[in-house]
Amino acid sequence: MAVKLRGFEFWKTTLRGARYVVAPMVDQSELAWRLLSRRHGAELCYTPMLHAQVFVRDANYRKDNLYSEVCPEDRPLITQILLARYYCTVGPVFSLCFSLVKLANEKISVPITCKIRVFNKMEETVQYAQMLEKAGCQLLTVHGRTKDQKGPVTGIASWEHIKAVRNAVNIPVFANGNIQHLSDVEQCMEETGVQGVMSAEGNLHNPALFEGRSPPVWEMAEEYLEVVSQYPPCTLSYVRAHLFKLWHHTLQIHKDLREELAKVKNLQGLTEVSRQLRLRCQEEITNGGEEAGQVVGLPFPHWICQPYVRPVPKDPVANGTGRGGAEVKAVCHKRALSQEDSDGASDALSKNQQKKKARNPHKNFCPEQKPKYIKCEQCGNPKGNQCVFNLCRGCCKKKAYKEVADCPSHGLRFKTKSRGLQEEEDGGLLSGTPSTPTDPHRGQTEA
Repeated sequence: MAVKLRGFEFWKTTLRGARYVVAPMVDQSELAWRLLSRRHGAELCYTPMLHAQVFVRDANYRKDNLYSEVCPEDRPLITQILLARYYCTVGPVFSLCFSLVKLANEKISVPITCKIRVFNKMEETVQYAQMLEKAGCQLLTVHGRTKDQKGPVTGIASWEHIKAVRNAVNIPVFANGNIQHLSDVEQCMEETGVQGVMSAEGNLHNPALFEGRSPPVWEMAEEYLEVVSQYPPCTLSYVRAHLFKLWHHTLQIHKDLREELAKVKNLQGLTEVSRQLRLRCQEEITNGGEEAGQVVGLPFPHWICQPYVRPVPKDPVANGTGRGGAEVKAVCHKRALSQEDSDGASDALSKNQQKKKARNPHKNFCPEQKPKYIKCEQCGNPKGNQCVFNLCRGCCKKKAYKEVADCPSHGLRFKTKSRGLQEEEDGGLLSGTPSTPTDPHRGQTEA
């Protein structure tokens, strides 16, 4: 049995001393994107986050999200697994996080790495990191923002917190946050002393970030689409999302193609929209001279890969400690309606939730107050309230079909229909009509 490497030995040997890291991104760090990033300077990549419970129970989930993406070029690679839904705080849940990491380290044959966000208090962040190291974490990534710094209130990541963690632990540390250019990577490593730097959104807008280049968008888009074709299958929604990120600034100008990009139904359609965007940009270059493509607020023409900077809230938030935090959240909440269209009670709801609330005033959006559903005994989905088998509809249909049974709750009548067929055949015998052996499933199909 191979010896499990630890700490710096693991980083230097297995991870080959990686410094430039592509972050785990939900539905975005798939194989094709990882390979594109590696071609342009990335030295280590993560899979999208996988849900541990679903991963264990669902073979198709494992196949679609891990086994189907095996590629020798895609190394070194770290699999990101969600072990718990908790954001650990000092106290009982803090202890639970310690137990989860400790158990994983003892039972799994490969080194365990962790990724965390910081607390407002630096000493809590350091304590948290030291706890994970003690539990068996062999490499720690620190995102220098708190759990509340997301969306419009993302704010600035604290490299001071990351530096404090690096100085307090004896395992490799990666930094995450405020990375838009290669110069940011170098500055972060110098200021914090970390072993590597991870990029998420910066990488999505410029896959060549770690090369120190800002190429034309069409160059990256066409190369990505080529990789997608070379390494199928790739979910269409992933490809569409990447093109929206790459062409973000250009799509603010060519809005007709933005709508077209959202509507096309296949890879060929996405490729054609990207081609049309390239042709329009090249035409703009030909006709516009030196001023072509210049947009207020952008350092480069809109067709150049460059960071997307979110509009700053009225009171900028750094680590969630800015003045007027509650007011900023109310004003800048994602997809919030304007003040004249909303009242105080709906400030915390998204625009889509407010529409649902208008249709159904009694609808409840509070997770704590939502009813707790009893799980299906076979698949874990919510079971039917009055199902005779205590299963969800899908599992119930299979069981009822197999056992020739009824489930009134789900509207399944296999037994009743079988009895009706038998009575018809018995009637045929009495009248002298020839009969064939009864098939209880005749005329019925299984889901």
